[in-house]
Parts: sequence; C-alpha cells; structure tokens
Amino acid sequence: MLPYGRQSIAETDVEAVTRVLRGDWLTTGPAVGAFEAELARWAGGVPCVSVTSGTAALHVAYAAAEVRAGDEVITSPLTFVATAATAALLGARVVFADVQPDTGNLDPDAVAALAGRRTRVVTAVDYAGHPADYDELRAVADQAGATLVADAAHSIGAAYKDRPVGSLADLTTFSFFPTKTVTTAEGGAVAAADPERHARAARFRNHGLVRDPAEQREPDVGGWHQEVHEFGLNYRLPDVLCALGISQLRRLAGFRERRRELVSRYNVLLRDVPGLTLPAQRAYVSPSWHLYPVRVRDGRRREVYDRMRAAGIGVQVNYVPAYWHPVFADLGYRRGLCPRAEAYYAEELSLPLFPDLTDAQQDRVVETLAGILV
Repeated sequence: MLPYGRQSIAETDVEAVTRVLRGDWLTTGPAVGAFEAELARWAGGVPCVSVTSGTAALHVAYAAAEVRAGDEVITSPLTFVATAATAALLGARVVFADVQPDTGNLDPDAVAALAGRRTRVVTAVDYAGHPADYDELRAVADQAGATLVADAAHSIGAAYKDRPVGSLADLTTFSFFPTKTVTTAEGGAVAAADPERHARAARFRNHGLVRDPAEQREPDVGGWHQEVHEFGLNYRLPDVLCALGISQLRRLAGFRERRRELVSRYNVLLRDVPGLTLPAQRAYVSPSWHLYPVRVRDGRRREVYDRMRAAGIGVQVNYVPAYWHPVFADLGYRRGLCPRAEAYYAEELSLPLFPDLTDAQQDRVVETLAGILV
C-alpha cells in the first residue's frame, strides 16, 4: 500500500540517534536544548519548549495561556480532535467557528461573530500546511482580549506575509509525528515569545517543578529542594528523540522543496480531471505542504476513497469535524454547526505526499484517480 504520508530517514538521522545512545544522556540532557535552539531558528527566533507530542504541545500551550474552567476557546472543527480536546480537558468550553471554503482555514469573520468576554484563546489551524490569515485573527483576538494560538502541526517552515510560522501567534504548537514534515518519531513543541508564557510552558511539561531558589517559597531547605506551585505533567521529550529532530531540521529545507515540487506536479497533472477541486493558495502565503487535499465533487468521495484503497493507494480523509465525535455530541454539540467545514469534509481526500514519493509513484496516483473520475 502506497501511504499518504511517511517519514524520511537518512543515515545522518541514524548516526545522530546512535551518538546519543552511546553517550551519557538519554533524556534531560544537552540534545534537548540544542533541538529547541535549532527549532527556534525556524520559528523566527521565538524560544521553544519541546514536548512528547503535538497533542502535548496543545495541552501545554493552553496551560501557558492560563485556560481555566469557564473560559471559552474558539477554534476550527476541521482539525484532529486534539486541538479541541486538550482545551476541554482544562475545563474550557470549546466554541467551533466555521472555515474558509477554499483553504479550510479558520474564518476570521466567523471567529469575530462568536468572540466575547469569556473568550480566553483563539486557536487557528494551518490546515494542510497553508498558514491561516493571522493579521485578521490577531485583530479579532486583541479585540476580545484573547490569546492567539497557532496549531502549526502541518506548517513548520511555512511563512505568512514573509513572517515565519512560530512568530505569528502568541503561542505556536508543532507536531513531529512520522507523517509530518519533520519527525522525532513522537514529539512536539511550543513556541512562546513572552517570557512568562515560556516559563509556564516549561514548568507544565516538567510536572510544574520550580527549581530556581529565587522563585521558591522555601528556598533555603537544601540543594535538593524543588517545589510544585501548579500542577503539571511529564511531557519531556528525551535526548534520543531530540537528536533525531536536530538532524531532521537540518533537512527541512530539502523536505519543503520536494513537497513543493510534488504539489506543483499534482496541480499540473490534475488540473483537467473532472469532478475535482484542487487546493487553494493565497498569494501572500508560502505554505509548507503537509497534505495535498483535493475535493471530490458530486458525492463521489466515498467511492473514490474505496477504489483508490483497493488499488493499493493509501488516500486519507482529513478530518472528521471535531464536534462530530461522540465525546462532543454527548456534550450537546450538533451537526450543522459549521456548514462550510462540514461541506469541506464531505468532499476532502488527501493524496499521497511525502519527500520520498517518486515521480513514477505520483504518476500512478494521478492515473488511478483520473481513471476513476473520467
């Protein structure tokens, strides 16, 4: 089965991991800081906190934004459920705003219509690797007195109006799952420009521990002393995975370029295939394509999905609207809430896209898809 996404592991990646395995630190060692520094270079110089997954990154970001019970978090339903679930786990009420019909990104006008005095956070999702409209979302968040969060699980290395993802929101989360552009096997990170938010994120990912005597309530107990002022969790990313991340980040420019080439080829090869809508791109955005999301019109998405899979081509659907999951339905969320997101989902199909995809494999995907639709 040709997958829709997969990691690209080179000998340099293996050597980087092996060096750590032969060293003194498997976790909480020097590779962690080195990885965070390398990631900050891609995030416009914004300091980063590494964590164990993209889901952990969202949880940490919401904690750093001081999301509490009774707060509202406005986000897109066209995302993996973790974007909303991690806010709900902190006691927030998740408010789903509709998306732009072409990019699938959060619609600033829809957010503005829902924002109010309880809005603590507005979370955009850079769907497929195409950054959201951050200037408009910033204006809405500032008007509401809310923190702007970017779920950039798809968009590492991308830019919006020549500004890198990581520097566009108050807090930005990344994911390094194997299907993503850069992988640490499992892993994630939070970029936070504000020192206080960065400190809260760093504490939350490490049980909430306070080790600096200047910040402790009883600083003179002894050198072993540590305190917990607010609860946190163990979301530490170990050195062995950070070493892989450092090596992968050094290949990020090449990964992005190959994905761009493949997207350009898809655009040319599929432009005349009937019944398809190809992904949109804003002129002021430089995407970092994680997905190639086509729209299959005329109610044929299920048929095309099944026939492509039967032909050994691992297409995927991204995503079931978050509030369609029973956990949200049981909380009273109903279908029809965000009609544009639901219409997007009804047609969406992600074609294989990863750096090691060959032109011949891509041609096979196109020929199979065209043969079904023509």
